[in-house]
Amino acid sequence: TGVTATSEQAQEMHGFIRSILNEKYGSKIAENTSILYGGSCNPRNAKELFTQKDIDGGLIGGASLEADDFLSIINAF
Repeated sequence: TGVTATSEQAQEMHGFIRSILNEKYGSKIAENTSILYGGSCNPRNAKELFTQKDIDGGLIGGASLEADDFLSIINAF
């Protein structure tokens, strides 16, 4: 869409997903399941996204095509 979620919006949704996992499968499963951000992750927003409590990583698309951009995202994690 070209519209990127804020880190707060992404955290809100990831927290919701984790709460559903907790309800259905219990806290051990919920806490040990990696939930990846699938939106637009780039060198400018990676650190802010990856410091959110319930965001465990990201699916990196176009930014992975540029080595310097991808390295910046890796270093943000």
